[in-house]
Amino acid sequence: MALAVAVAAAGAARGQEDVYEANEKAVKAAAAAVAPVVVKIETSGGSETVGGGPGAGIRKGVGPTSGLIVDKDGYIISSAFNFANKPNSIFVTLPGRPRVVAKIVANDTTRMLTLLKVDAKDLPVPVAVPKKDVQVGQWALALGRALDSDPPGAPSVSLGIISATGRIWGKALQTDAKVSPVNYGGPLVTIDGRVMGVLVPASPRGDTDTAGVEWYDSGIGFAIPLEDVYAVLPKLKAGRDLKRGMLGITPQQTTEQYNVALTIGSVAPDSAAAKAGIKAGDTIVAIDGKPVENFSQLQHVLGPKYEGDVVTVKVTRDGKDEEFAGLVLTAAVTAATQPFLGILPLRDDPEPGVEVRHVYPNSPAAAAGLKTGDRIMKIGITAGVVPAPAPKDRPAPKDRPAPKNPPAPKKGGEQPLVPVVGRAQLAGNISRLPANSDVRLEIKRKEGGKTETLTVKLGVLPPDLLGDQAPLPSSAEKALAQEKGAPKGGLEPKKEEKIEDDKKDDDKKKDEIETGLLERKDPVLGREYWVFVPETYNKNISHGVIIWLHSAGKGGRDAKDVVKIWRDYCEDNHFILIGPKSKNAEGWVASETEGVIQDVRTVVGQYTVDRSRVIAHGMGIGGQMAFYLGFNARDLIRGVAVSGAALGAAPKDTVPNQPLAFFIIGGEKDPLIKDIVETKTKLTDKKFSVIYRQIAEFGKEYLDEKSFSELRIWMDTLDHI
Repeated sequence: MALAVAVAAAGAARGQEDVYEANEKAVKAAAAAVAPVVVKIETSGGSETVGGGPGAGIRKGVGPTSGLIVDKDGYIISSAFNFANKPNSIFVTLPGRPRVVAKIVANDTTRMLTLLKVDAKDLPVPVAVPKKDVQVGQWALALGRALDSDPPGAPSVSLGIISATGRIWGKALQTDAKVSPVNYGGPLVTIDGRVMGVLVPASPRGDTDTAGVEWYDSGIGFAIPLEDVYAVLPKLKAGRDLKRGMLGITPQQTTEQYNVALTIGSVAPDSAAAKAGIKAGDTIVAIDGKPVENFSQLQHVLGPKYEGDVVTVKVTRDGKDEEFAGLVLTAAVTAATQPFLGILPLRDDPEPGVEVRHVYPNSPAAAAGLKTGDRIMKIGITAGVVPAPAPKDRPAPKDRPAPKNPPAPKKGGEQPLVPVVGRAQLAGNISRLPANSDVRLEIKRKEGGKTETLTVKLGVLPPDLLGDQAPLPSSAEKALAQEKGAPKGGLEPKKEEKIEDDKKDDDKKKDEIETGLLERKDPVLGREYWVFVPETYNKNISHGVIIWLHSAGKGGRDAKDVVKIWRDYCEDNHFILIGPKSKNAEGWVASETEGVIQDVRTVVGQYTVDRSRVIAHGMGIGGQMAFYLGFNARDLIRGVAVSGAALGAAPKDTVPNQPLAFFIIGGEKDPLIKDIVETKTKLTDKKFSVIYRQIAEFGKEYLDEKSFSELRIWMDTLDHI
């Protein structure tokens, strides 16, 4: 019996060895089959670093990278990351041939690809695996030539599987094979030696050449299907840079991508949607016959599209379906100016309308005769722009109807006056309008209670709006009360789910709320962060949030120093401090963004927070992380305040109902001062509101008293309208 068992065990072991040997042979055979079309790419010159996240930039290695032959006449596709540093020279080594000079022909900016041309003929070309044949779970080999000193030999191989398809808004395959700068531009191959795609860094949050590099060695890699590359190859060979196709709309609800019908909040001028006659207030229900129930589905349908592609859009307008055929998608639209009424609203006021806390001198509101203490009761907006819903009315596409359009416009294009319910709704209505629009406001005067109707011509938001210290009180201290006129039965904010508004329990609840400097740890992610809640915390006052992003090497150990600086301001002006902690000894990296966002959302869910005053703040690499966080968490961050920090990449465009403002401080003796000044210029060119202060005799110090005072005013007035 024992002998039989031993023989059986030996047979099983040999069988297992046979499987391993067969797998190894299959992998080697697949790599060998594709090896003739995988090339080695080397560059020289250019910038040492390239943008892409917090920090001074990603250091661009001087080592070789990879590419894939796609045409017999010397055309090679590679990842745009390999050339993001704008090299002076590019060299390609073809298998079995000498190294030759290459030139860039064109770029596909939406798929992060670059087409090269070398002087060569009769090159082998791979056959693309049809996208429909790629299955989740099948084996995948990531190949590269960067480490290959003998290009005629086999390329480097990383083995994994296809973990998802249609990623990065429908543009990429996902694999758990190791994908990194050494094989960016190389092929993703099947176990039988066919090419599925071209390896690239990619991210759903960004579309720059370096987006997604932060996921290196994380088990998440991406490849652009080779079938899609071949589809646009003629355009690239003609020297045409390809850009993402845009419809030119912004959703009405910007904080929810999945559970809300896609009702349009604004339409960009001269965009594809505007030219076709699509209007704010329309609800998109289909693109090219594919159902669209939310913003995420729209991104998946439009994600693979290019500038110049033609689509058909179906919308619901006033309860009826309308179809717009032949829409020609455009590239990113020109940065839009932000409209400006010129008031600060009173916060946490449940009474009908919006009380004016402050009127900016020389503003459109001042010119029209609005005064502090007046209450804006109704608004008449430009025809075609739907009034924003009350903040608590968040209908889902299936079980609740989408918001309806306002009443039909009167003769001449005027819409009837509609009630204003809260400052968020008023701000939303104004933000959707073009600057220089005429707006009618029904106001109730503070003196005498007289009702008047004013016509205001909106201005352009001043790029450096600051003003003097706004008057107090800033809050009516009724944040948890139901806004009068708001629809009942809607989804309640998290803060109201966690804190009951029961007067008899006020004292007991107040005792349960933790204040002071608190150490926190995420029970799931294990992330550590600290929170400072002022002793004056009142759940009926909405608090702003300052997210302090520490400098390199601090690791959150500066909490007491930061709280000492900001304590008095937080207690007097109702702000909560959050201090996320980086796990990287050298400072923040882009891959920590999601963790920081989760830290902030946790705090926002526990306290009464003013969503219009959530600010990312830091100095040095912490400031660079603040920039990155601001542009990659637009639904959460409303302000970015930095000292001694510059942008690591080109700024994104303004979004009408996701305002983002900047306060930038630079020291004249800071080695980065030229980059800091250039950052200010880039942001103002994109029509962002930017306060810039340059401090004489400062290098990398934090703030002087004057700039600190101005920063505090700026933070308190971010909810201007």
